[in-house]
Amino acid sequence: MWVQRTRTTGARAARAGLGAGFGVDEEELRDHVGWLSVRRHFRAQAAANARIGERLAEELASLGFRTSIEGPFRNVVAVPARAPDTPYTLVCAHYDSVPEAPGADDNASGVAVALACARALARAAPDAPVAFVAFNAEEDGMAGSADFVARLARGRGLRVREAHVLEMLGFTSRARGSQRAPLPVPLPGVPDVGDFLGLLGAGPSNASVSALIHTAEAATPDLRVIGLKTYLGVDRLLPVLHRSDHSPFWKAGIPAVLWTDTAEFRNPNYHRATDLPGTLDYGFMRRVTELLLASVAPAGA
Repeated sequence: MWVQRTRTTGARAARAGLGAGFGVDEEELRDHVGWLSVRRHFRAQAAANARIGERLAEELASLGFRTSIEGPFRNVVAVPARAPDTPYTLVCAHYDSVPEAPGADDNASGVAVALACARALARAAPDAPVAFVAFNAEEDGMAGSADFVARLARGRGLRVREAHVLEMLGFTSRARGSQRAPLPVPLPGVPDVGDFLGLLGAGPSNASVSALIHTAEAATPDLRVIGLKTYLGVDRLLPVLHRSDHSPFWKAGIPAVLWTDTAEFRNPNYHRATDLPGTLDYGFMRRVTELLLASVAPAGA
């Protein structure tokens, strides 16, 4: 395993604002988190879950994407109106919650960032080869993403270059000791203050983690980013590294990077009724969205 983190120098800091050029609106993020934050488990709150999926499809269609609700788990898939000739970069986030929680951080935050990214791309680069997928039933063993990746393997889905999986992107704390390590072994370079974006890669995804770190240094120098890269199949020995929708992609050999605030290793509201919109850091979410856009938008957008 290897930890890589952003380093901000005077020269890089002088380039601040590259990510901000996309005009991401914190109020838009707050609004999305607000309507998403209802108990919406795939089975326990099936009606609410279905309403959220339908609204996501409507929101993405209103931006000009060709949108569909697919498969037994009702994944929401949105592609540009004019299909590109190249494989897609996917931006993914799950929209269900556990039965007991409104899931503002888990995972309304990830969906809100994806929607803000989709809106900015629709305005600046509507034909970019970027597709959006809102997975369902992540809280049921990643059932929605597993079904989606199985369809890819059968040749019934999109051609995919890589996936960015957004999983809990809203909670920060600047208190000492607010960040715990996700692994039982020491990870030099990981701080004990929970104010950074975590990126997780394995095998072919590690190059994407490195690229994202370098993009962050140039485009969002005020966002601290720490990447964990694993090699030689070590991830398969550590189940904690397979707890979100990136896992089916990894198992299928498709590059995928998990973007996260590290969940319960930072957020005391994880899977609780207290996971509410007012607990989130929308400035942090804005900077994460700017990094995502700087990473997936075509040059010159």
